[in-house]
Amino acid sequence: MRTKTVSLSALIAIAATAMCFAGNPTDGTWKLNESKSTFGEGAGKSTMVVWEKAGDQEKCTVDGTDAAGKKFHTVWIGKLDGKDYPIKGDAESDTRSFKMDGEHKLAMVSKKGGKTVGDGTIVVSEDGKTRMVTSTTTNAKGDKVTNTLAYDKS
Repeated sequence: MRTKTVSLSALIAIAATAMCFAGNPTDGTWKLNESKSTFGEGAGKSTMVVWEKAGDQEKCTVDGTDAAGKKFHTVWIGKLDGKDYPIKGDAESDTRSFKMDGEHKLAMVSKKGGKTVGDGTIVVSEDGKTRMVTSTTTNAKGDKVTNTLAYDKS
């Protein structure tokens, strides 16, 4: 009986440790798959996304083109704790938050001047090869626009 208790305790400890140190499912380089994506009116295209560790935080770098075809480059560094962290290079928002919402999903919220200007989810496939980003923002006309962007891991 004692052997079963020790074995079960060890198994629980290993599982808990693995959960604490589970990585961000979005880590890596992601290339936009335009043929599998849908773009709302007035939406730009985030063509390349790179997620990587930055010390004890996450770093997300995004390159693409805005609705007018002008190139952009944004950088966000923060934790996946749902708190707002500054984003550099984004004319539409000045902070963004990400929060794990299950093993393969992140929730995100973008704000400008403390006001929510967009939100969405990132869902990574179980095999880690693709991800879908669904976001809702407000376009230049003031209309809510939903984009569904498909990415392949590079």
